[in-house]
Amino acid sequence: MLSVLLPAPIVALIGFLVLGASLIAHFLAFVPFMLLKLLIPVPSVRNLITDTLIRIAIHWVYSYKVLFRLIYPINWDIQISDELDHRRSYLLVCNHQSWLDIPVLFDVFHGRTPFPRFFLKRELMYIPVIGLACWAMEFPFMKRYSREQLAENPELAREDLAVTRKACRRFRKRPATVVNFLEGTRFTEAKRVNRQSPYRNLLRPKAGGIAYALDTMGKQVAGIIDVTIAYRPSKYPPFWSFLLGEQCNLRVHVDVLPVPESLKDGDYLDDPAFREEVQLWVNRLWQRKDDRLDRLQEHPPAQTAPVSG
Repeated sequence: MLSVLLPAPIVALIGFLVLGASLIAHFLAFVPFMLLKLLIPVPSVRNLITDTLIRIAIHWVYSYKVLFRLIYPINWDIQISDELDHRRSYLLVCNHQSWLDIPVLFDVFHGRTPFPRFFLKRELMYIPVIGLACWAMEFPFMKRYSREQLAENPELAREDLAVTRKACRRFRKRPATVVNFLEGTRFTEAKRVNRQSPYRNLLRPKAGGIAYALDTMGKQVAGIIDVTIAYRPSKYPPFWSFLLGEQCNLRVHVDVLPVPESLKDGDYLDDPAFREEVQLWVNRLWQRKDDRLDRLQEHPPAQTAPVSG
């Protein structure tokens, strides 16, 4: 492995170039299909094109998994509480600390669940390469409104509901892993303090995303996947720390939870009792995650065989 033979900055540069080359090569494979999708308005044809793009993206995930394991001695400690089925749909929630969260989730769930689709901020649609690719694969793009904006105009919340319903209706026809970072933004200590979060390691979660997805996908959802990622301490941001080889022993805890009966049917926007029920459930989930992060960050992971799946 190169990380054993070369200085960390050189390894980081090689890792960055490898990741970039793989991303660009697969994006070039995307381009003709994206053009077809723009030119052909027939829904059945567009669905076939989307499926083809997803297969290309799955190959990209596999390629970077292989390439990075040639560079780094990856030995992640991954704990999964129950079996997963790549033929079933799931709703996945995770703490959000870095852009690195996304490739980590791709890596961990490759072959275990359907290809993950993320709820993304609308601004990300305009990022070169990544934004276009996510649009082509029909990732849902959401507008982010502040509490003040929603208080002034409550109808803005219905826009996110409409986008969620439209996206999740597409997922009814084929299995999908719908990913929602409930914190809405990446965690920093400054944000935690400014937003008066009651948690030590997390920002306040937004419960609407879960409620909207369950409202639309209904019985199609086989379970809720609760993911907790704990990075190794570093003076560098997580993604750069990963490229330097400092995150070869990060810890990922996965709880596979049944969908609570109390969350299956209800009107989150117009039923205050149901809204409170969803928020209480999410807050309890977040409290368990906060406690789990304390444990994961306190103790080093057990030495296990390198993860390849």
